[in-house]
Amino acid sequence: MSSNPITGSAPTPLGEAGGTAAPPAFPAPTTALSPAPAPVPTREGEQPDFGAVPPRAKWRYKPRRVWRSRLVRGITVITVLALCGLVILGLVREETGTEGFLVGLGLAVLPVPLLITAFRWLDRVEPAPWKNLLFALAWGAFASTLIAIFANSFAVEWISSATADPDSADALGATAVAPFVEETAKGAAVLLLFLFRRRDFNGPVDGLVYAGFTATGFAFTENILYLGNAFGEDQDGGSAGVGSVTVGTFVVRVVLSPFAHPLFTSLTGLGLGFAALLATTARARRVRMTLLPLGGLILAMGMHALWNGSATFHPMAFILVYGMFMVPVFALLTWLAIWSRQQELRTISAELPAYAAAGWLAPDEPLALSSMRARSMARAFAGRGHGKPAARAVGEYEAFATTLAFLRHRVGRGQAVPDFAAREQELLHHLWQRRPLASPALTYAARATGRVWTPPQYLDYGGYNPYRS
Repeated sequence: MSSNPITGSAPTPLGEAGGTAAPPAFPAPTTALSPAPAPVPTREGEQPDFGAVPPRAKWRYKPRRVWRSRLVRGITVITVLALCGLVILGLVREETGTEGFLVGLGLAVLPVPLLITAFRWLDRVEPAPWKNLLFALAWGAFASTLIAIFANSFAVEWISSATADPDSADALGATAVAPFVEETAKGAAVLLLFLFRRRDFNGPVDGLVYAGFTATGFAFTENILYLGNAFGEDQDGGSAGVGSVTVGTFVVRVVLSPFAHPLFTSLTGLGLGFAALLATTARARRVRMTLLPLGGLILAMGMHALWNGSATFHPMAFILVYGMFMVPVFALLTWLAIWSRQQELRTISAELPAYAAAGWLAPDEPLALSSMRARSMARAFAGRGHGKPAARAVGEYEAFATTLAFLRHRVGRGQAVPDFAAREQELLHHLWQRRPLASPALTYAARATGRVWTPPQYLDYGGYNPYRS
């Protein structure tokens, strides 16, 4: 077995025999639902005897369930989403024609990197696993659009046959049916992640990010359809290439309102995100767990209906709604997203000092870990001194410390975490193995960014030496 590149020791799974002494004692798994702070494990000796860091494939943050096959679940989800993708893209190509489909695809993909980058930046404190984000993106692009296209078409045809007025049916479908169907279909992805990836869904920021990825996928497929049809209209009007209809559609859907669908669905995500903050012992918890997501979904439908209605009935109504409603709401939600991210950083600065007092972290580390600038500086400092593996180790250290802070915060909020002690032990395991590289880098970053007092140059720096910086 090869040695670990960070510690130089042979990798052995946590708890496996082979150490020179028993690991330090940890408290039994937390079962009480009291909001009192969880006790911090005491560090025994200057060198706690953890086994070496297990290989990346064996990192565990939750108990394994042998009776469930992750491989089978993953293959099933990928297969279903792939089939939905083939069906919906085939339907769009049939609607727009091959040439219109390719033009629409090329134009619709342009805002996707911008949106993904924006939501990923928002999620920098504790990044969500890419598998969750890709599921949300694929669900929005394929499953929700497939549900929407069939449900909307069926509803409009039924209304048209019942009223014998196709124009009114189209308007009613756009303002009443489409918001209900589309927001429900998109919100289903966020709800599935809330139910089945609960440990990766800790608050409003996670709700916003998952909703944003889902809505980005939905808008991508929808834009292919609209832009492809616009290109077909230009061709029917005698245009040799991209004409005025395509340009106008591109400006309205891609330039002026790329955040429209993410803005609607983010309200559903916020409802689920605030529901994730509820303590297990909270009064009327079940009622709030239902009302918060349902309220967010209703607001998402209402905003979507207002947007579609303004674009359906009169151009001036669209401009009025865009300027006096959509822009202020977007600004408000942007502020709320940034504020929520700052709250996450405050959680780190509030929870990690307990581990620093117990000797697991250096005194300056909690302040460095609660600053995105200091975290970036610590990775750069380690990379300059020891290369990319060291920078990667510091990044992993920051991720583990963040997860540890949020885990402790959940227990302090009164949420049930039955395997708290086991998860805490493993996270401390990973932190301790990376501490020789990460602790000096974070101490340097905390002092270099002015978050802590810098001692005079003749004192012991404990890994921070301005003469070498």
